[in-house]
Amino acid sequence: MRKVAIIHDWLVNYGGAERVVEAFLEIYPNADIYTLVYDEKKIGATFSKEKVKTTFIQKFPKATKIYTKLLPFMPYAFEELDLSEYDLVISSSSCCAKGVVTGPNTKHISYIHSPMRYAWDLYHDYKKRSGKLTSFFMSIFMKNLRQWDYTSSQRIDIILANSNYVAKRINKFWNRECQVVYPPVDIDRLSPNGKESEDFYVVFSRFVSYKRIDLAIEACKKLNRKLVVIGDGEQRDYLKSLANNNITFTGRISDEEVKDYLQRCKAMIFCAEEDFGIIPLEAQACGRPVIAYGKGGALETIEDKITGIFFDKQEIESVIEGILKFEKLKLCTRKIHEHAMKFSRERFKKEIERVVKNGLFK
Repeated sequence: MRKVAIIHDWLVNYGGAERVVEAFLEIYPNADIYTLVYDEKKIGATFSKEKVKTTFIQKFPKATKIYTKLLPFMPYAFEELDLSEYDLVISSSSCCAKGVVTGPNTKHISYIHSPMRYAWDLYHDYKKRSGKLTSFFMSIFMKNLRQWDYTSSQRIDIILANSNYVAKRINKFWNRECQVVYPPVDIDRLSPNGKESEDFYVVFSRFVSYKRIDLAIEACKKLNRKLVVIGDGEQRDYLKSLANNNITFTGRISDEEVKDYLQRCKAMIFCAEEDFGIIPLEAQACGRPVIAYGKGGALETIEDKITGIFFDKQEIESVIEGILKFEKLKLCTRKIHEHAMKFSRERFKKEIERVVKNGLFK
C-alpha cells in the first residue's frame, strides 16, 4: 500500500483549488495533508484537523490572517517538511507548495493552478498597485524568489497544468513540459431548472480588482439591463458606488441560492482573465450561457456561439458589444449543460489516477 502525502499552499478558505485537494483525498482517503497554515474554523468541516499538518508559520501570531505577507518565509517553510516516509507526494500549488523536497524514491506529481503571477507575468502590475515600502521590498526580494521558483520546479517529477493557458506559462517561466488535466467542477449538484430564463444577468466572483466586475456594472448601467452581483470582498464599497437601481448586490449567499440565480439568469457576465475559471462552467452546468472576456482559460471552457460568446477587450464598450451580440443569439440549454458535463469530478479523478499509474511504473 503506497503512503501518500498531499501538499497544498494554504487551507484558509474553500474555493476551486481546495476542490482539487478534496478530489485528491477521495482518490487517496488515507493520505496526510501538509499546508502552510490551516484555519479550522473556516475549513475544518471539509478538511479535519486530524488530517492536516502545518509548517512552522502556523505558530506565528495571526498566521491565518497575515500569511500572504509572509511570502519570503514560504520557500523555507515548505522545504522544511520531512516527506521521506512517503512513496507518493501530490502537490496542489499556485505559490510555493510545489517546492517541497522529496527523495529519489518518492514520486512527486505537482498540479499547478498557476506559476506565481506576482513573481512573473503580473509582477509589474502588482508592484504598481503596492505601497512604496512593499514596492521597494518587491524589487529586492522577487529576483531571489524567481530563482527559487525556477529551481524548485526542476525537482518535480511530473507537472500537471489546469489549462493549456497555464501550460504555456509553465513552459515559458520554468522551461518544463507538462500535461493538462482540467480541474474538477462540482457539476453533479447543478442542472437546468427546465424554465425560461428571467430578465437579468449575473456576476459571481470575489470582489477583487482583476476580476473587473466594474466593467459588467458599467455596461449594464449604460444598457439599462438588470444585473445581480453575487459575492463580497475588498472592492465592495467601490463597486456599490458604481451601481444604480438596476444593480443588485446579494453579498455572500449559500450554494443553493447561488444555484437558483444561475438557473434563472439570462447569462453570466465574466470579465476576468483567469487561468481556468470554474464559475463560468457552473453557470453552463445550469444551462446558462456566459458572456466572457476572450482570453485565458475561458477560451477552453466556453464554446463561442454555442455555450456563450466572447468580447475582445477589458473595456466597457467591448462588454456592451458582447451583451448586444449575445442578445441576438438563440443558444440551446441542453448543449450548454452537456458541454459542462465534460469537466466532472469523476473525469478529473480518473485522469489523475491514470497519471499516477503511468508515472509510478515508468
